[in-house]
Amino acid sequence: MKKLLLCAAVMGLVFSSAAAEAKGCIKGAIIGGIAGHYAGHGKVGAVAGCLIGRHEANKADAERAHKAQQQPSPHEDGRI
Repeated sequence: MKKLLLCAAVMGLVFSSAAAEAKGCIKGAIIGGIAGHYAGHGKVGAVAGCLIGRHEANKADAERAHKAQQQPSPHEDGRI
C-alpha cells in the first residue's frame, strides 16, 4: 500500500502544472527517497533530496546566466 501511495504521489508531482517551478526537486526527491528508504528514513531522504536538487538546479541556472552575460556579442569586438 505504501508503494502505491508513493508512486501516486510521485506521478502527481511529475505531471503537475507546477513542474517548471520544481526543477531539480522531483529528481532529487526520487533519489533521496530511495537512498533514505535503504537507510530507514524514506520521507526524510525525499525531503532532503528535493531541497538539494532544487539548490543544485538554481546554482546551475545562475552559472548559465553568468556565462551568458560574460560572452560578448558578435558586434562588440569591432568587426562587422
